[in-house]
Amino acid sequence: MMDLNLGGKKVLITGASQGIGEGLAHAFAAEGCKLHLVARSAPRLNEIRDALVAQFKTEVTVQPIDVIADGAIDEIAAAAGDVDVLVNNAGTVPSGDLWQVDAQSWKDGWALKGFGYVDLTRAIYPLMKQRGGGVILNNIGNGGEICDPMYIAGATANASLMAFTRALGGRSLDDNIRVVGVNPGPVDTSRIYNMLKKLAKSQFGDEGRYTELRDLYPLKRPATVREITDLFLFLASERSGYTSGTIVTVDGGISSRRSIV
Repeated sequence: MMDLNLGGKKVLITGASQGIGEGLAHAFAAEGCKLHLVARSAPRLNEIRDALVAQFKTEVTVQPIDVIADGAIDEIAAAAGDVDVLVNNAGTVPSGDLWQVDAQSWKDGWALKGFGYVDLTRAIYPLMKQRGGGVILNNIGNGGEICDPMYIAGATANASLMAFTRALGGRSLDDNIRVVGVNPGPVDTSRIYNMLKKLAKSQFGDEGRYTELRDLYPLKRPATVREITDLFLFLASERSGYTSGTIVTVDGGISSRRSIV
């Protein structure tokens, strides 16, 4: 048995109301972590909190807030309190080519998954340093490695966050803080199927043919949420204490084939 020794750690997760974020909440709660969950949907956060407390008997606080609203970053930092692990996870960037993603959609996507990651890291990092250290995990995405023109806004945002992670994660060790990025590929959530249907509509004129694109994956399936969250648990733990300033890609070999699908 590999003891990750995460019990009692305080974990702040943004975008915790669905998808990987919700999966991360369950995974860290199962390890005995205390959680502060952030997302825009109060009803969904409350539902997740109640389920986690009932199942794992751990401490869970929730904060329904839009990360990019004025003053939100400071509010989150104040409400979360002493944080051992920050997971930047909130935000998606729209798919499409340069002309399909208009200027406002581009800016809106980057505001959350981009500036949101950077601004929250800027707020939490000094608090971690003051307490003696911590771990910052950035959920990014393999689009930053592939640079597909049909995901141009996302590819550019993800590549920027990869650079941000690498730039910070070496020097941060001076403060006993590790900074690591995770690049998932497609994950078995509603988001990947929406993207595949949009792409099938563009390529074939029929979104119902999205399964043909899914079957192009090396493993002919997206990752399970647990296949992603288990990696986050390991990276957050002392078992991964020598890991910082790097990106870990978990995409079933997709980026090695140089194709988003």
